[in-house]
Amino acid sequence: MYLTPPPRWCGAGVPLAPGGVKGFPPPSPKPHTPRTLRYRLAMEFLVDGPSEGVRFLFAHGAGAPMDSPFMRDVAVGLGARGVEVIRFEFPYMAARREGKRRPPDRTAILLDTWRTVVGEWRGEGRLFLGGKSMGGRMATMVADELGVDGVVCFGYPFHPAGRPQALRTGHLESIRTPTLIVQGTRDSLGNRDEVVRLPLSPALTIVWIEQGDHSLAPPVRSGRTKAEALEEAIEAASRHLR
Repeated sequence: MYLTPPPRWCGAGVPLAPGGVKGFPPPSPKPHTPRTLRYRLAMEFLVDGPSEGVRFLFAHGAGAPMDSPFMRDVAVGLGARGVEVIRFEFPYMAARREGKRRPPDRTAILLDTWRTVVGEWRGEGRLFLGGKSMGGRMATMVADELGVDGVVCFGYPFHPAGRPQALRTGHLESIRTPTLIVQGTRDSLGNRDEVVRLPLSPALTIVWIEQGDHSLAPPVRSGRTKAEALEEAIEAASRHLR
């Protein structure tokens, strides 16, 4: 367990309290009350970690929102290591919170969302992009264009499940942005035996989580726990986020 402050909620239309510092209102006397921030975007964000230093914009995967257990645990773990982690949702996922069951947005919308979020959060410090599965894949597709300092992907979807011939790696052959992929060795969307054969850019590094699945979790018979595997993944990511 990480004994860190709760995430700061940031959203459009939320008034700032008087006397805010660096865009944030003064800390609440209640330890579990999140802080808020007004933004031009019609979006909400979750922010963990210090409000200065390295900044990591962290996108969710296709099926789970920004406050899923995986997203929360990674954000808290990196925040405890001094990284400011900012979570957000693509339009289709935000719509689901209003009861609208929508499939993932088209790639063009996902990429435009990344461009907009980067434009809002780019500062003077080092900026990294990344995400879980689909969110990380989209980050790799705009990283060179946006000139960020690096990318971290947790469980990259190298191909759809059961279709290893349908690769999603063309741009990874020439990506220039330093990129880390943290991948389970038995990931059904790209296991170690499949991925080691692929022609990937020298700017890309893969850290393998032994026996990990697409969420990096090992089977019970492995003798390792999900928490141990995730801790290994978070530590690898924190080394890349420098």
